[in-house]
Amino acid sequence: MTKDEIIKKNLDLHAEWMKYVFEHPDVLDRIPKGAVLVILPEDDKDLYNKNYRVLEENKKKGIPVFVVTMKMPKPQISNIEIIAAVKMRPQNLNLRD
Repeated sequence: MTKDEIIKKNLDLHAEWMKYVFEHPDVLDRIPKGAVLVILPEDDKDLYNKNYRVLEENKKKGIPVFVVTMKMPKPQISNIEIIAAVKMRPQNLNLRD
């Protein structure tokens, strides 16, 4: 797995975590101050192992770690459809102050 793939997958996990936090903000009270969030994907062994190393490295340094396990989010298919694109001149935009 390339570094870019690791980053992309971790960003996907983080986005899913943020959705959960918005729905359950009280979970933030359980995270120790200064803790590192480590997400371990249950269904991606390679990424699990990479992220587990981050967990271990921080534990060795005495840094608190907050561990979350979850499945990798399914790819979202956008329902945005561009029907038409119209070129407008700035003076026709009617922007309000």
